Amino acid sequence: MASEPGDSRLAQKVLPSRAMSDDLTALVTGLAQRAKEASRVLANASTEQKNAVLRRVAGALRGEAGDHVLEANSKDMAAAQDMGLSTAMLDRLELDRKRLDGVADGLDQVAELPDPVGTVVEDRVLANGLRVGRMRAPLGLIGIIYESRPNVTADAASLCLKSGNAVLLRGGKEAFRSNTAIAEIFTRALEDEGLPPESVTLLPTTDRQATLVMIGLDGIVDMVIPRGGEGLIRFVAEHARVPVIQHYKGVCHVFVDRTADAEMALRIALNAKVQRPGVCNSMETLLVDADVAPTFLPKLAAKMEAEGVEIRADERAATYLNGVKRASAEDWDTEYLDLILNVGVVDGIDGALDHVAKHGSNHTEAIVTEDAAHADRWMHEVDASLVLVNASTRFNDGFALGLGAEIGISTTKLHAYGPMGLAELCTLKWVGQGEGQIRQ
Repeated sequence: MASEPGDSRLAQKVLPSRAMSDDLTALVTGLAQRAKEASRVLANASTEQKNAVLRRVAGALRGEAGDHVLEANSKDMAAAQDMGLSTAMLDRLELDRKRLDGVADGLDQVAELPDPVGTVVEDRVLANGLRVGRMRAPLGLIGIIYESRPNVTADAASLCLKSGNAVLLRGGKEAFRSNTAIAEIFTRALEDEGLPPESVTLLPTTDRQATLVMIGLDGIVDMVIPRGGEGLIRFVAEHARVPVIQHYKGVCHVFVDRTADAEMALRIALNAKVQRPGVCNSMETLLVDADVAPTFLPKLAAKMEAEGVEIRADERAATYLNGVKRASAEDWDTEYLDLILNVGVVDGIDGALDHVAKHGSNHTEAIVTEDAAHADRWMHEVDASLVLVNASTRFNDGFALGLGAEIGISTTKLHAYGPMGLAELCTLKWVGQGEGQIRQ
């Protein structure tokens, strides 16, 4: 899940208000309560039913219903251009036939994934003969808050549905028509398969105060996942009365150890920075051991400059790099999402670990090394949702890690740490099977 700095507009405009409409509160609460009731039915739906819904929606998106989605999206695009949205925001908003077919393909892929609901892990028999284990069970009602990207409507609905959860969707004003058209396809497919249409509920309002109502529904909404820029996520975390999965930003590092294979390190650093710079798992800071900095950094600079990367260096790194900009104190904590790279020289693995502990964002941290002891220290001492040895930071992604799909990346540790796939949208409850055992 890439960070989206432009999506902080919702956080800027949604403010707690005593004048919040009683009608709006009643609307959102009522819809959430019905979705919560639907979650009880969906939690017990068969894998076949859930997969049938997903395949119905995929087929509809490829057909006439998909044409209606594209018509709705064209109206959203026209309005968004009049609103003066940035090019990046417009790109995230736009749907064409190729993108919509990609959304449909994603639904088919989710249908093919194993159903996590009801699977038992850690199954064992106690000394008294009682068989116990932990069973995956849906969380209940999940709220998703997002802007601009109408594909999130389908992605979130499909993952929540397959994991047995109902979903309450709060999209942005700029994508309202597109989101509504996609959500309606889901509700029809749910009805056709005998499941509650309220299992996928899109809030039918563009009133930004609806977000405050939604994140305050303790006892109804079981978890909220905000997808957007740091401002939006902090706003939700500060005002929510329900659990929030947070992912503020990805300030990811690659450390080139003194024992690193130089060609491997250059290949990894280049991929981590330039393969897709606008996503949260791209590298923002490269750290280099002082022992190899004199030979490695000039090679690095040549590679990065050829790709249009602006380097911002600390004082030690700048001595080996001609004419680069000096990094400011703020740069080390900045998620650029752009072709800008901080470069620093550190004294061995201890210096690298200290830097990451101070400036890391618990997202993704990589070391390039041939020293097994250094690799082991990195794996054990670095606190991040994905810790890598001799690999690019770009692998912190649900698809890349073999989950098949993800609803986002959690950096909050509690419940889930890292990409959240189907299993992470479930909780684990203890179950036991006895033969009359009583506790003595």
